[in-house]
Amino acid sequence: MTRPASQEELLAELARLGIASQTVQHPPVFTVDEARAWRGDIGGGHTKNLFLTDRKGRLYLAVTLEDVKVDLKELAIAVSVNGRFSFASADLLRRHLGVEPGSVTPFALINDRQKTVTALFDETMLETKHLNFHPLTNTATTGISSADLLKFAEAQGHTPLRLRFPQK
Repeated sequence: MTRPASQEELLAELARLGIASQTVQHPPVFTVDEARAWRGDIGGGHTKNLFLTDRKGRLYLAVTLEDVKVDLKELAIAVSVNGRFSFASADLLRRHLGVEPGSVTPFALINDRQKTVTALFDETMLETKHLNFHPLTNTATTGISSADLLKFAEAQGHTPLRLRFPQK
């Protein structure tokens, strides 16, 4: 893999695409609970991102709102995966999306130059007008509109599979 994009390169790509964004720097956060503790009055939908694999080694990035308890077994059925989803390794995350654990984000699609990752976007999340994600590092949060999230993914050569994530 070539060198992954930096936060600055990502923000330049958003600007090139005409996507308005706002970025707030903060201490590193690794979990949804840690993010809740520092974010204060940052508005909009806060998200979680799951980097998954199936039995055949195909890779998926599932993106939803932070409080959604995703039923991975039912999600696998909904996207016609043979078998179950499991969490992909940190090595696969680095190799395919160019980010570290704790920094998983749909913005990392900028690094998936081989188009090996299938993006799965929760329709419920997309109904939220303003969404927040890590900009390739867990030391910042960048907010964009849900429409611009789709625009960004498409510009990276990814057409996300949009569905309502099954919940536990």
